[in-house]
Amino acid sequence: MSVYRFKSRETGDLVMLSQHGKRMLEILGKDPQGPGIVLPEQMPAAIDAIRAAIQADEALQKRLKEEAEARGDLPPDFDHVSLRMRSAPFIEMLQRCQKAGVEMVWGV
Repeated sequence: MSVYRFKSRETGDLVMLSQHGKRMLEILGKDPQGPGIVLPEQMPAAIDAIRAAIQADEALQKRLKEEAEARGDLPPDFDHVSLRMRSAPFIEMLQRCQKAGVEMVWGV
């Protein structure tokens, strides 16, 4: 898959490049290889999982920067678009779907 297209009856489609869509699905514990679904009752846990991944990602980046500074090295170069920014539209889609009681699907 070169892109992931996440769909719902409540929102417009959300398109993510393969690497980013795959990471989101892995965070959710979903199989990124084929079609899938997130049911409304699964969405609060999905949102919590994404938020936990964001916190872990930011903590890791902070630690790596501090370690580099302590050694006198240049800080590592991270992706300019953070997981927090990439996941914002995904979280918004999940929240809107949950509120409307509709599922979110991909690969269909």
